[in-house]
Amino acid sequence: MRSAIIIPGLLLTTLVHGQTLGGNSVFNFLKLPNTPQLTGLGGVNVSQTSNDVGMAFTNPALLTAGMHTQMNAVFNSMYAGITTYHLSLAYHSAQLNTNFLWGLHYFSYGDLQQTDATGNILGSLKPTDWVMQVSASRSYLQKWNYGAAFKFINSNYGQYRSNGIAADVGVLFHDSVKLFSASVVAKNMGFQLKKYTDGNGEDLPFDLVAGISKRLQHAPFGFSITAHHLHQFDIRYNDTTFNNDNGFEPANNNSNFTFDKIFRHFVIATQIYIGDYLEVSLGYNHLRRQELNIGNSGNGLNGFSLEVGALFKKIQIRYARAYYQNNTAYNQFGLNLALNKYFGLSKFGEKIGW
Repeated sequence: MRSAIIIPGLLLTTLVHGQTLGGNSVFNFLKLPNTPQLTGLGGVNVSQTSNDVGMAFTNPALLTAGMHTQMNAVFNSMYAGITTYHLSLAYHSAQLNTNFLWGLHYFSYGDLQQTDATGNILGSLKPTDWVMQVSASRSYLQKWNYGAAFKFINSNYGQYRSNGIAADVGVLFHDSVKLFSASVVAKNMGFQLKKYTDGNGEDLPFDLVAGISKRLQHAPFGFSITAHHLHQFDIRYNDTTFNNDNGFEPANNNSNFTFDKIFRHFVIATQIYIGDYLEVSLGYNHLRRQELNIGNSGNGLNGFSLEVGALFKKIQIRYARAYYQNNTAYNQFGLNLALNKYFGLSKFGEKIGW
């Protein structure tokens, strides 16, 4: 267990200098959920244990030996013709007693016109963002798992290009008897290698996340509470110029406002298990809802999300829908394939451990 404490501590010490503790950051696409189960849980969750290798992409401590040879492929339909794709592959090395994951998350923003400052069309460009990740995890005793992920990040907006490296470090406690798990993850610790323009570099979207998940013993329900941005108390985005131009009243400092600042750190979710083959996830992200509201009024179901998963022995089929605007939603479709069950790669892929 000593290595589980020392290694994350060293990584935190050496990489935290490149993070933002407030204000804007670069590579913000890293904040978007990569897999339908994560989307359905509110977009932020680090403690939900399941046989879904896509969840391990966001928290390396969730990567277990039971995910051996599992592939997660996700297809997304976003707004304005934006498409995103995700692919994860897991492998367990019995010789090293270590679990490995390779993953790619890719964003394509379509064809856009390229113009100069006066509006003259110079051609077209195809902006993209992507992150490639390699993760490793190990278990300690029967209830602990720890892991780290190392990322290469690339962003291409025509003549403006940037790349960087980052790391995630996570520790997970899981009690399979009490159906309880808790985890802490430090995400996106790193820095830019190449800047968009000459001058000062930009910070990465660092996040310190902690969460707990509990499934009820005698009922088909489970619950999760996740707290993000624990390193920063006030995470509101307050555009005073926009508010003044549109006649929106500024936020006040009463007790309700203080409660709102606290609640923006939390994402709550529930899962409903219907038999052995069907599960439904429901999530609510208060920060997302507050940031997408129009003034002091609501904006439909933004902040809420839903996921439905059909779980079979060889394949998991998942669909998620998350609301970011009134009357429109972000859709995700994902497949998890146990490749060893299709191609006979190894008998080790049978569900073990957790």
